[in-house]
Amino acid sequence: MEKEEAETFLKSLLNKNLRIETTDGRLFIGTFKCTDTHSNVVLSLTYEYRQPSQQKLAEAAAAAASAGSAKVAADMTSRYLGLVVIPGEHIVKMEVEEFASQVKSRSIFERKDLYGGR
Repeated sequence: MEKEEAETFLKSLLNKNLRIETTDGRLFIGTFKCTDTHSNVVLSLTYEYRQPSQQKLAEAAAAAASAGSAKVAADMTSRYLGLVVIPGEHIVKMEVEEFASQVKSRSIFERKDLYGGR
């Protein structure tokens, strides 16, 4: 991808909700504000989600076994962080959180600009 194309793509993501997974298993969901030359990403209005601890998983497994259920359910823990900087070296995956209704509401001209049409 050329530099100009990359800049255009990043500009199209501004103020969109991103879901970012990090190397330590955390998940951040927030509004994309900017990035830098080191691939660090700044998100605003961000929530952090963590996988349950081994103790919580063991408790959930014991509860499921005593209830006779084959499925084990354990919720991720979450907290509101606000404005965060996520180091680029720790980003495993980035996804745009966009719903079908949001895509359909855009004009055809906007979609061409977003997806590389001229």
